[in-house]
Amino acid sequence: MKYRRCHAVAVLPEEQTVFSLESLISGGDGIEYERRIRVYSAHLDTIFTLELPACMLLLESSAEEWAPMPEDPERGALVAHLVELGLMMLDEGLGGRAVESDRRIRNNYWWPLSAIHYRHSRWDGIDSVGEMESNQMLTAQDLVRKLGAPPPEAPLRQPGAVALPRLSDDAACMLPVQRVTCRNFDRSRALSLSSLAEMLQGVLMAQTVVESGHDARFLKKNVPSGGGLHPLEAYIIARDVEGLAPGIYHYHSVAHELALVPGQPDDLDGFSHRLVAGQHWFADAPVMVTLVCRFQRNFWKYRKHMKAYRVVVLDAGHISQAIYTAATARGLGAFVTAAVNEVEMEKVLGLDPMDYGVLAVCGFGWRSAEMKNVELDPAGRIWQRVSAV
Repeated sequence: MKYRRCHAVAVLPEEQTVFSLESLISGGDGIEYERRIRVYSAHLDTIFTLELPACMLLLESSAEEWAPMPEDPERGALVAHLVELGLMMLDEGLGGRAVESDRRIRNNYWWPLSAIHYRHSRWDGIDSVGEMESNQMLTAQDLVRKLGAPPPEAPLRQPGAVALPRLSDDAACMLPVQRVTCRNFDRSRALSLSSLAEMLQGVLMAQTVVESGHDARFLKKNVPSGGGLHPLEAYIIARDVEGLAPGIYHYHSVAHELALVPGQPDDLDGFSHRLVAGQHWFADAPVMVTLVCRFQRNFWKYRKHMKAYRVVVLDAGHISQAIYTAATARGLGAFVTAAVNEVEMEKVLGLDPMDYGVLAVCGFGWRSAEMKNVELDPAGRIWQRVSAV
């Protein structure tokens, strides 16, 4: 029997404060620092705390070459412990889910640090609004009271700078100016199917399929994408769309069609609320668009590339801005948020997060005539004379 290390791990020494009565009695401040070694892997959600001998063995082991089991009983016991945790693999294939997950990481050509970061930055069961409320971090006043004043909103002006002319307003310039993130959706007013279709056609539909002649096809969309790969898929959460049954749909960008996904949550409203981490002002949108990256499509070209994950995040930004612009042009409100419980969508769709990654949630719909939730509209384009209630 032989063993090897899992493909990608990061070891971080951490310190946490603990109360020490001995320190307090001896005239100290009663605080000591407890050190521990934390191990993050790309293929498992669990963060492990290891003792130094086990950690050193892990770091000494190869992720590519198989090594014979140690003859030394203590070292052999450490290997067995790491195999049980899923950080070590045996050539006989024992280990189940951890072995399969590690295989996926290897085959998907992730850059190891990006894979570890993405795996452990996902949320599950987070209520971001509840946490802000309990920590009293809701308003700008709260933030300044807790954190102090922020850095300046812009750097100092430089002497000798060239003043640029201000262009006259035109339709194209005014659309971004009128964009305001919507936190107040009209739940009594459904969105028409044609409006949804227009939004999807303008932002996500493939305008052209490019045949390379070498078993590779590329898409031309109205948004840019790294390498022209367009690896982001859109899963539409439709709750109030005329002529469309409530549910989660996959949008096919080439065929321009919606397909109801097999797995549906029992409570779509509750699911939507959990997905956006308790941000009820976003959960009220009649349509939400979950952007899910097919990492294999992107990493096919950018194999183990340190910029590959950054590229797909940029892709999500391009799409969200295009949704804002298209919604504003149609008199709709829109939003985008990365504060999402990715695991909620992974469970419903049956996704392995390192194959298909939830990156962000966008949404749009008719804006409410009444501001119940505070919106940031410093230019006064939407709520000129309206104050929050």
